[in-house]
Amino acid sequence: MDKFINNQEFMVELFDDDEVAERAGEIGAAILEARSLRLTDIAVKMAGESAAGYKRIQRFLGKADPRTALWRLFQEDAEFVIGDPTEIERPHAWKTNYVGTLKDGKTKGFWALILATPYRGRAIPCGMVTYSSKTIAQGLDSRNLNHFRAFDGLKDMLGRRPLVLDREFSYLELMLNFFEEQINWVIRLNLRSNPPKFYDDDGKEVALTISPGKTVVLRHVWYMGKVCMNVVGTWKIGLSEPMWVMTNLEAKRGLQIYFARMKIEETYRDLKSLLGLNKLMNKQQVYMEKMVALLLLTFTIGLLVGEELRDLLYGEPIVDNEQVEDKERIPGSPSLKKGKKWRRYSGLFILLKQKWTLSDNQKTAICEAALATFRNLVHPHVRSFV
Repeated sequence: MDKFINNQEFMVELFDDDEVAERAGEIGAAILEARSLRLTDIAVKMAGESAAGYKRIQRFLGKADPRTALWRLFQEDAEFVIGDPTEIERPHAWKTNYVGTLKDGKTKGFWALILATPYRGRAIPCGMVTYSSKTIAQGLDSRNLNHFRAFDGLKDMLGRRPLVLDREFSYLELMLNFFEEQINWVIRLNLRSNPPKFYDDDGKEVALTISPGKTVVLRHVWYMGKVCMNVVGTWKIGLSEPMWVMTNLEAKRGLQIYFARMKIEETYRDLKSLLGLNKLMNKQQVYMEKMVALLLLTFTIGLLVGEELRDLLYGEPIVDNEQVEDKERIPGSPSLKKGKKWRRYSGLFILLKQKWTLSDNQKTAICEAALATFRNLVHPHVRSFV
């Protein structure tokens, strides 16, 4: 990757202290270059001796908190918010106090619950919490309480936007919490083990039955007899089982939103495969969370620059009088449509993995456009009624 991104120009929008912003920019640039979250890998890519770079990272972690800065990336015009827990394996971390075991009961690791808003088929992170079987045992709390902790930081920003979640979140305690907090939601139903029961207004059990190729809508049913909701199921031809989604929105609208969320799962694969999220080695949980948050900030910068690069390299011009559907047009570029390669690669993949050559003017234009988008995220326009 050609080093043409001035990370500090982005980070200064997030951190009030210029020295902290400069250091965040330096470390972020090294993360993009190293494609790893291991401190020793990052320090090697920083200016000067790696030992000095390592010390600068440690001083930054002691002074700054990227977790707070991350909330500033919440998109005010987002249609919905995604919550997704991702497993981070740490197979050799036998003595790390925040590392427990994952779902299989054997692999060492922890969970990072990342909150994000959709952006051009990917997602821009805006919050996170981490937890593990060990931290749950140490803190005498639960997985559910960690979920509530994550959503508590988000609820004031949500407004009427729905929170879109996967099967791990289809449990009664969360449904009751959302009802009490007046949070809109779309959640995929977990029917794999101990499936919940639904009842109609008369208390009669409602069966979830569907045939391949069909869509079924159940309106105003009661989850476990406690929470009223709409449920929609769809069974696409070729799939081995149907998918059921529950929501307090109109049923088919909830299904449409969930399908949009499914496409964004690639974001979390990018964090691991392209930026080395699974390589972090911090011994203290607070420093680990700060490094993950800094990675998410850096990911966002790379994503925005990469998307501008993707448009430039693989966007195809729309010729005069050519009829192009809105979904085939590149967002924000009325004169460009999506080419085959534009569809095939994400902007971050193009930025980090592909070889390309640009003029200095093109590089400047790309960075300026990405920086303008970044500033709009951090400093959204506030409507005035005066």
